[in-house]
Amino acid sequence: MAAGLSATITVKPLFRRHHQPPSFPLLLNPPPALSFSSSPLRCFHHSSTPRTRRMTTSFTVCVLMEDPKRSTPMETDAVEQGQEQRPSPTQVVSAKLAEKLARKKSERFTYLVAAVMSSFGITSMAVLAVYYRFSWQMEGGEVSWSEMFGTFALSVGAAVGMEFWARWAHKALWHASLWHMHESHHKPREGPFEMNDVFAIINAVPAIALLSYGFFHKGLVPGLCFGAGLGITVFGMAYMFVHDGLVHRRFPVGPIADVPYFRRVAAAHKLHHSDKFSGVPYGLFLGPKELEEVGGLEELEKEINRRIRSYNNSS
Repeated sequence: MAAGLSATITVKPLFRRHHQPPSFPLLLNPPPALSFSSSPLRCFHHSSTPRTRRMTTSFTVCVLMEDPKRSTPMETDAVEQGQEQRPSPTQVVSAKLAEKLARKKSERFTYLVAAVMSSFGITSMAVLAVYYRFSWQMEGGEVSWSEMFGTFALSVGAAVGMEFWARWAHKALWHASLWHMHESHHKPREGPFEMNDVFAIINAVPAIALLSYGFFHKGLVPGLCFGAGLGITVFGMAYMFVHDGLVHRRFPVGPIADVPYFRRVAAAHKLHHSDKFSGVPYGLFLGPKELEEVGGLEELEKEINRRIRSYNNSS
């Protein structure tokens, strides 16, 4: 705390008889009255009147005290500049929203690259495998129609059967003993990937094994194995585009979103995440049928309309 000290000494004549001196000495600049106001100037008056002298010494001490509540001009300017530089709550919210949108855009792009590369790679390998296997079978001039028919039949059967397998596994495993992995799919995702994506890799292992065995061996059984691996692969690709792309919008899917049945599938799966019907539907492509069995068609129509409005507003 800074303080300034000033003193004023006044000499004046005094009568011999003793009397009370005046309250304030005759000064050119009389000091202010002693008070406890908010002013930082403090004045203390003292007078000395010895009886043996003719002169009276009177002085006033004024102490200039600094008010800690008051700021210097430089401090005031600094505070004002700090207030000007401090962003408003609206600016903070806008900055956080822009950062979140940029992060989501980056995550979608990362997953899109992974989806395109995996789809292109799997499709290319599947097409080449089918072509070379049947061309290899027809090199001798004899075509095994039973083997060829079994391959295509089991391809379709495996693709359809995977829907029922996924429904059972979703309910009996993913929402039971494997919930610690599947739980990441029911929480807000942090980053482009989640723990639940491991199930896609797990399902790819038997598909690759069946395709490899059927590709390098001849006969009916290898042909059936090749068809089963091909059906699992087709289902996995369709599941990725509809579930990850259309339902959860992890990457754009283009015209798939305009297919009416796929809209029903996406809306049904959204109801699974809402737990309105105890988790039903657990399947994906036959999800609307599961909701019909539990009386959820009205909620399904509401969800379809809501998704259509949301899609139109975003586009």
